[in-house]
Amino acid sequence: MGKPYSIDLRERVQAEIASGQSRRSAARRYEVSASFAVKLANLASRTGSVEPAKQGRPPGGGKLAPYLATLLEWVEGEPDITMPELAAKLKTEKDVTAHPASLSRVLLKAGQSFKKNTAGLGGRARGRAPGA
Repeated sequence: MGKPYSIDLRERVQAEIASGQSRRSAARRYEVSASFAVKLANLASRTGSVEPAKQGRPPGGGKLAPYLATLLEWVEGEPDITMPELAAKLKTEKDVTAHPASLSRVLLKAGQSFKKNTAGLGGRARGRAPGA
């Protein structure tokens, strides 16, 4: 997603338009698109401000939000459950399909953390041997 033009530039373009210049000539002078100047003038007349609108989605949504309490309950009940197992349980009990990575992100945002245990150390690759 692109970044909005600075407030300074927005105010200068709007001041040019307010002084009687056409929107297209103001756009040419400040080297912005004519579309930007037209939309900026419409925004200023509608709201009285040249502030850009917020970008992105509002936080807290998503299809897993209604099931967060249930997911946390399941994780508390079975702390060593894997994300694929949790996804399968969510599918069978609530009929909601979710990718394990999505479940992981939701749980991390809820304050859950993944702690590695010492039992998992033996199964990992240790890399190349020195001099190999």
